[in-house]
Amino acid sequence: MPHYPSGMTVRLDLNADLGESFGTWVVGDDEAMLDVVTSANIACGFHAGDATTIRRTVAMAAERGVVIGAQVSYRDLAGFGRRRMDMDPHDLTADVLYQLGALEAMCRVAGTRVAYVKPHGALYTTAAVDEPQARAIVDAVAAYDRTLPLLGLPGSVLLRIAEAEGLAVVGEAFADRGYASTGHLVPRSHPEGLHTDPEAVAERVVRLAVEGTVVSVEGEVVAVDARSVCTHGDTPDAVALARAVRSALEGAGVEIGPFVDAAP
Repeated sequence: MPHYPSGMTVRLDLNADLGESFGTWVVGDDEAMLDVVTSANIACGFHAGDATTIRRTVAMAAERGVVIGAQVSYRDLAGFGRRRMDMDPHDLTADVLYQLGALEAMCRVAGTRVAYVKPHGALYTTAAVDEPQARAIVDAVAAYDRTLPLLGLPGSVLLRIAEAEGLAVVGEAFADRGYASTGHLVPRSHPEGLHTDPEAVAERVVRLAVEGTVVSVEGEVVAVDARSVCTHGDTPDAVALARAVRSALEGAGVEIGPFVDAAP
C-alpha cells in the first residue's frame, strides 16, 4: 500500500448515493452510511426516492452534519436512472430545476441546504461526453444558484462547460467502479464494472488519494484528479466497503472532510 511523502497532507471527501429507497422497496442502509461519509448525494425522486424517504434521509444527514448534494437524474424510476434518454435540453434543464426545488424544500425544514449538485447514473455518464445534455445541467444550476459546485468526472464535458460558465467544479472518483484507459467508467455490465471486495477497494482508494491514479480494466495506470470519492449505496455490502475505505484512508494519514460547507 502506498504511503505519503514526508510532510504531505491530503484532504478527501467521501460521498455516497443515498435516499434511494421507494415505498416498500429498500435500497441500502442510509443511516449506517451517513455515519461514514462526509457528503450525501440524495435522490430527488426521479430515479429513486419517495417524499418520505427523501425527507428522512435529509434529516439524518442534517443531524450528523453531513453535507447534502442533489443527485439529479433522468425521470426513470423503472430503470433506476441507469438508461440513457435522448432528452430535449430545455426539458432536461426544467427537470433538473424541479429536482433541485424538491430537495431544497426537504433541506429547509431540516435546517440545512442543498450544497452541491451531482448527476446520477446514465445522466452522469452521458453529460460526461454529450455537450447538449451537459449544457442543460449547467444552465439549470446557473439559473438556480451559481454558488453551487458541480460534482462530476474529472476532464468531463460537464465540468469543462460548468467551469467556462464560472461555476465551481469538483472532480470525483469512484471506489467501486471500473475505469477504462480513457479515464471514463466502464459499463456496469463489464466483468470489472463493479468492485465489491472491501480490502481491494480500500487499497485502490488509498492509491488514488496518494498517487492520483487508478489502474484501468486494461491494466493501464490512469491519472484521476479527484477531491471526492464515491461509494454507491446500492453496491453489495456498501457499508462494509465504505468503512474499509475510510479506515484505510485515515490509516494512511488522509484527512477526511467535505469539499463544501454544509451551513445554510
